Amino acid sequence: QVQLVESGGGLVQAGGSLRLSCTASDRTFSRYHMGWFRQAPGKEREFVAALTWNGDSTYYADAVKGRFTISRDNANNTVYLQTNSAKSEDTAVYYCAAAPSFRTGWGREVSYRYWGQGTQVTVSS
Repeated sequence: QVQLVESGGGLVQAGGSLRLSCTASDRTFSRYHMGWFRQAPGKEREFVAALTWNGDSTYYADAVKGRFTISRDNANNTVYLQTNSAKSEDTAVYYCAAAPSFRTGWGREVSYRYWGQGTQVTVSS
């Protein structure tokens, strides 16, 4: 069982930046592909970004491409989401998740086995 804990959320002004972190409890972290999803009030959870176990490949939703960057530090069991040029529509609870493979798609929730509890990001205009 891999436990994931997100941190770094908070209030940011439009155009500003935040760095979200997600730390895993288990050293098997480096075997998992990782992803970030978000859920805005009244909306379904949606894919944001993902990367492979070694960080060689990254994937982004169109809504965040060019503004967000996903990265990982396997030595410290942590995945990051750097959010730049924040927009009001980025307001959501952000979740990190771990996937044993991307066979069923890196953007699909069904691919991810473990989930964190989420961290709130609020963008003020």
